Amino acid sequence: MRQIILDTETTGLNPLTGDRVIEIGCLEMIDRRLTGAKLHHYINPQRDIDPGAVAVHGLTVEFLSDKPVFADVADEIISFLTGAEVIIHNAPFDVGFLDAEFSLLKRGKMTDHTEAVIDTLKNAREMFPGRRNSLDALCERFGISNEHRTLHGALLDAELLAEVYLAMTRGQEDFLMDESHADSASAQAKRKPLPTSLTIQLASIDEKEAHEAYLEGLAKAAKKPAVWNN
Repeated sequence: MRQIILDTETTGLNPLTGDRVIEIGCLEMIDRRLTGAKLHHYINPQRDIDPGAVAVHGLTVEFLSDKPVFADVADEIISFLTGAEVIIHNAPFDVGFLDAEFSLLKRGKMTDHTEAVIDTLKNAREMFPGRRNSLDALCERFGISNEHRTLHGALLDAELLAEVYLAMTRGQEDFLMDESHADSASAQAKRKPLPTSLTIQLASIDEKEAHEAYLEGLAKAAKKPAVWNN
């Protein structure tokens, strides 16, 4: 399975009011292993950047002034994403911005080019309800070092998200057996036929009395009749 870990940085919070993508970082993962293939671009938004956004990612108009505009890198982005399952933390945010950028170029929506989108924030909220589930919080929860992350950055955050995603989904591969394991299990089953009868071990009188005494103690502690005696 080909998956892409994706993150963006933007000029602000709302693409509907003209905010733009100014950085995109993507990492390729195949069969739960990073391949080393990546896509990373700083992008000239041709507009001002909200001071609050600059405080988060540190990208300024001056730094981005000589970078390509989104139209110059759109084909490369689409080619990198095509046919892949895309993994994003807080996917509606990034997808919304990329949809807006593609729309300006009449290139459809991001999901027109991808197989599916996985939102790790949504999944984390289901796994850890009522807890903080930011990328930093998940790094701390799974023991992933993010000490080098003083500012947000699309490629850096994608690298951290890759580790978080693998930690969140660790064990899923245990539900599947490859062909060699399947062949081995099949051969073992043939060598060791299942028993035709089962041995039933009944409790002794002493064990029954001890169990009844234990249940009576629970009922006294609860100060009300035990439901198992109703």
